[in-house]
Amino acid sequence: MRDFPVSLLASPGTQVPLCLMAARHLRYTIALIMALTAMLSPHFLMAENLRIGIVGLDSSHSEQFTLRLNDPANPSHIPGARVVAAYAGGSPDLPESANRVAGFTATLKDKYGVQILGSITEVCAAVDAVMILSVDGRPHLAQVREVLLSGKPFFLDKPVAASLKDIVEIYKAAEAAKVPFFSASAMRWYPGVIEVATAETTPALAAISYGPAPILPFHPDLYFYGIHPAEALFTVMGSGCLEVRRTASAASSVVTGRWEGDRLGTLHAIHALPMGSPNYKLTRFGQKGVVEQKNQGDYTPLLREIIKFFQSRQPPVTRAQTLEIYAFLEAAEQSKSQNGKPISLRDVLRKAGAPEEWLPEAPPAPKS
Repeated sequence: MRDFPVSLLASPGTQVPLCLMAARHLRYTIALIMALTAMLSPHFLMAENLRIGIVGLDSSHSEQFTLRLNDPANPSHIPGARVVAAYAGGSPDLPESANRVAGFTATLKDKYGVQILGSITEVCAAVDAVMILSVDGRPHLAQVREVLLSGKPFFLDKPVAASLKDIVEIYKAAEAAKVPFFSASAMRWYPGVIEVATAETTPALAAISYGPAPILPFHPDLYFYGIHPAEALFTVMGSGCLEVRRTASAASSVVTGRWEGDRLGTLHAIHALPMGSPNYKLTRFGQKGVVEQKNQGDYTPLLREIIKFFQSRQPPVTRAQTLEIYAFLEAAEQSKSQNGKPISLRDVLRKAGAPEEWLPEAPPAPKS
């Protein structure tokens, strides 16, 4: 194609090839269309200006997550997002909440410049994504329902709720609203846990996970802190737990799950250890040998997963994975009340209102 000179209106007497001018115009038009399309998309979240809101300032997670996002000088700083607004919340009848909410609220406001707002609705209106971090699982269902009205993606901290029924209702509500979310323990991404989980390419024959499980009022006794060693156990064993037996004392509980293929996973929940105890350990029994957890971790890998999720809207942990873990904990509660009787995860999920398509496989009938 031949080049034909044309005059530029902005610069009389200046001439440029017509094809070059057309190419520039085309590139500009394409770039403008792409930018407008991205800005109009509900899934568009710029990596460098992601605004995060927090619901619940009664957990150390509110402080620890915020310092990693808002303090660039912190060695564990995670770029791409910033906490800009929060709703304090709190549970007056739960000391673990009531005694800490004022301190964490002051820290976020005064040290990290977070705007403290008077409602969840106000927080949702000011942000791109939400982290529900209330230490008490009881208000989570009501808090989730308010966040769902905004359509914003959210992370829901442990415990998902204070009952398996509420957990199922949360997933139902989120699915109906078509709003993505996930919940997970930070231990799922501890380097030591991942090292044990990936020690062999074949499934673990068995595993033992132990850790603190202090009992918190108003919650099933393994939900609050027992979720951490339980999630580590499932990170190694994978899905497919069929039934659970539990032996319990005042000091500890031993919960044994039977997986498909007669694989056994054991949770040793130590009730005598306090919150914040670092005494976690995971052991995997595989076809090639035994592998033990050598190191721990912190909140940083989990928070990286949260930010990636907010940007992509693709949860790193599925509904089925999370429901199975809490069904495991619920089955353990029921087994305890029935003197160690084996309890089916399928049965506890059905009783909690889970749809049939959400239920795991039924345990095979006992051999005669």
